[in-house]
Amino acid sequence: MGVSPSTVRRWEDPEQAQRAVLRGRERARERDEERDTRVVELATVVALLPPLAERGRYLTLDERVVIADHHQHLTQTELAELLGRNKSTICRELKRHCYIHPVKDVPSARRYGAYAADRAAAARRARPQPRKLETDQPLHAHVQQQLMKRWSPEQIARTLPRVFPEQPERHLCHETIYQALYVQGRGELRRQIASWLRSGRAIRRPRRHPEARTPRFSEPMVMVSERPAEVADRAVPGHWEGDLIIGKDNGSAMVTLVERSTRFTMLAALPAGRDALAVRDALIELFTALPTHLARSLTWDQGSEMARHHEVRAATDLEVYFCDPASPWMRGSNENTNGLLRQYFPKGTDLSVHTPEHLTAVAAELNGRPRKTLDWDSPAERLASLLAQADEQRCCDDA
Repeated sequence: MGVSPSTVRRWEDPEQAQRAVLRGRERARERDEERDTRVVELATVVALLPPLAERGRYLTLDERVVIADHHQHLTQTELAELLGRNKSTICRELKRHCYIHPVKDVPSARRYGAYAADRAAAARRARPQPRKLETDQPLHAHVQQQLMKRWSPEQIARTLPRVFPEQPERHLCHETIYQALYVQGRGELRRQIASWLRSGRAIRRPRRHPEARTPRFSEPMVMVSERPAEVADRAVPGHWEGDLIIGKDNGSAMVTLVERSTRFTMLAALPAGRDALAVRDALIELFTALPTHLARSLTWDQGSEMARHHEVRAATDLEVYFCDPASPWMRGSNENTNGLLRQYFPKGTDLSVHTPEHLTAVAAELNGRPRKTLDWDSPAERLASLLAQADEQRCCDDA
């Protein structure tokens, strides 16, 4: 009939099959109760351990004792949650240090010894360890040969499995090659390294992930990635980009603002300095003079002059967004306009000699230039058209 013998037995004696189901459910309930009891016991033990911050990065002996006592009865996820560790940490620990130990009725049972695991981990953690490129001469020679051919470390690392297909111990990541180069390079070898690498650098330049940076200001920043879509596509006017132009010896500065949709430019002098207080007052003065629908948001870099951005937001109802570090392209219109303004305010000149009236005249001249990106309209014409449309819409709404 194509069924298992146990199925036929259930057909022959339904009452016995029902009793077997009940016994199975009872055993499952007992296992669940036993697991709950162990979880409670383990939570009590873990509560006696030091806080996770004091335990450090690596598993301690006490934690390994807990794992040894409970890993056969609890899942790795449950152990990780109770110990405050990542599940992968528990998984790697058991994979590295479990061994086969035959016991009664279970010839291939896996056992974990806390003390042996702790000793093995301590021995493996000893520093410094010899580098592969120091101990493996054929591998060292191959990497050096490819570097002399102007190959990048990543290209070398990606081709090692083809060069040594049956020797996985000779497969490296490109970071290993970089570390060996920068650590070992001295004297003439350092100059050779600089000629081999495309960057031309003989020392490592550290890079930090933007999310790992220390917060720039005391008040939380709203990043440019959180801007609404209407800002990115320049469909709605009233969204501005801002920056400072710095004068000779960092002794003077001025505020430059560019509207993203029309490229309309506004300038403000900073005679009292370019600290956060002076920039705050200049921005508030500029934006309070604009209609509400033309003062929606401002995008700035993470310069210290914007430390009072929350006060600008409170005074003008202006949303302030910040670019990622070292990402001037996120304010492309403003960067381009600053380049145009250098025709009037060359680098290395004192900006404090320019009066507000002169800045207004320069902005008016710049706003009167036709722009290719505006179909050869000028920013002033585009802004006037938007203001006229807003007035017409307001009249229709009133009617």
